[in-house]
Amino acid sequence: MTRLLSLGWDRTLLELKMYFREKESVFFSFLFPIMLLALFSTIFAAQFDGPAMTAAGVDAGRFFLPGMVSAGVLLTSFQTMALSVASERDDGTLKRLRSTPMPPVAYFLGKVGLVAITSLAQLALLLAIARFAYGVALPSSAGPWLTLAWIFALGVLGGTTLGIAYSSLGTARSIGAVVIGPLLVLQFISGVYLAFSDIPTWLQQIASVFPLKWIAQGMRSVFLPDSFAASEMAGAWEPGRTALVLAVWAVVGLVLCVRTFRWFKRGTT
Repeated sequence: MTRLLSLGWDRTLLELKMYFREKESVFFSFLFPIMLLALFSTIFAAQFDGPAMTAAGVDAGRFFLPGMVSAGVLLTSFQTMALSVASERDDGTLKRLRSTPMPPVAYFLGKVGLVAITSLAQLALLLAIARFAYGVALPSSAGPWLTLAWIFALGVLGGTTLGIAYSSLGTARSIGAVVIGPLLVLQFISGVYLAFSDIPTWLQQIASVFPLKWIAQGMRSVFLPDSFAASEMAGAWEPGRTALVLAVWAVVGLVLCVRTFRWFKRGTT
């Protein structure tokens, strides 16, 4: 077990080096939510100067922070895994790794380590920018931070397993469109960039099938006042249902990952 963990850690360090060498990947998964938080907090600042938002203590930075944290969870886990695994399968990296003495589990531990470290670093940067650049009041009690921890953990776990499974749907050439297009649509209808109450009901219902909506709702419960819960579909934060949906998606992702993962391209052995 110790040797396996050591191999997994070595693989994590290698994954991190490869990840940060890919400038496009770093920008569109790691830096993109951070950039959007800064842009939205600056551009829409005047729209949150009204008496209602001021009385609630909600400015643009605080309003958009939950959505950017939610988007970051899916981008650093689901998108990163889907793109990288599909690319490594097509260029023969997985085939070569499978023929080495390295245990297959070490490869997956490296991917999990990559996602865990990058997502935590991204979360820390988002919180730091929100607090120190835009004066966002972060939670002052342990309860919201505990909620943040389990939503974040379940979201990252589900996103990682689903991303690995999703990588089988495309090749290195096609996977970008297969991943980025649907994920962008999902971000809009899940209340990441817009107030969820402004989204048509039928789109809210579609979004409720997928984990991103529940991650975003959970993050809003952490960073926004309780009065904002009335804008949700059920008129409440629903932490129990959020935990259940995210846990189910994590299990579904794990099952799909086990059943669909391939070390070789289609038509090769």
